[in-house]
Amino acid sequence: MIRVFRFVSVAEAFSFLLLLLVAMPLKYGADAPVGVQVMGPVHGVLFMAYVGLVFLVREQLGWDLKRTVLALGAAVLPVAPFFVERHWTRPAAEPVPAGRGA
Repeated sequence: MIRVFRFVSVAEAFSFLLLLLVAMPLKYGADAPVGVQVMGPVHGVLFMAYVGLVFLVREQLGWDLKRTVLALGAAVLPVAPFFVERHWTRPAAEPVPAGRGA
């Protein structure tokens, strides 16, 4: 389940960036709304999957309430799910490799 969460976290962040940096400028700058019509629903599904998976993996990862709320808040920031995937998806019992900060 953690592997699925990591994948969805990255996909959600990429879809958000594509929506903000490609689809929205095309819609308003080039009068081409098709990008938003495609990426909007894709991002919406990934956003909902991310939020649901936060609740499913929080216990496996040993997250407390504060970390869970921060992970949920990360869903509304364009690049924050990359941080969550990279730094918070190791189970609490798994040591961090030498030379890498958590």
